[in-house]
Amino acid sequence: MLDDLYRQLIMEHSRTKRNHREIDNGTHIHYKNPTCGDVMTLYWKWGPDGILEDVSFVGEGCSISMASCSMMTEMVKGRSLEEVKAMRGAMEKLIREGKEPGEIDLGDALSLAGVHRLRARHNCALMPWQALDRAFLK
Repeated sequence: MLDDLYRQLIMEHSRTKRNHREIDNGTHIHYKNPTCGDVMTLYWKWGPDGILEDVSFVGEGCSISMASCSMMTEMVKGRSLEEVKAMRGAMEKLIREGKEPGEIDLGDALSLAGVHRLRARHNCALMPWQALDRAFLK
């Protein structure tokens, strides 16, 4: 039953993407999933207070990658760099190791926990986070 709810949430984020737009006067990076060819352009704008003021994406790909992009933009908007780094680490553990985070709230992204069992889809779920790595996390 929970798996069905998670699947529905993933499909809903894939069909009705949040923050699916360009940001005028923002910074952007193009990213292509190295394993399947899904693509995205990640846009962001930092506020003067060190808070991620706005984040969005445009892209095409499978339902897992597009849902993950949508979820990631909702999670990190309004957060500090340190908070974004913590979320990034929690997502990596969730997808690659199947470990749910303790104190880090991943919100809707917890619905991607089942991807852990689908090794070939790990990079789909982690695509927006890998784009963040290239953009400003590493």
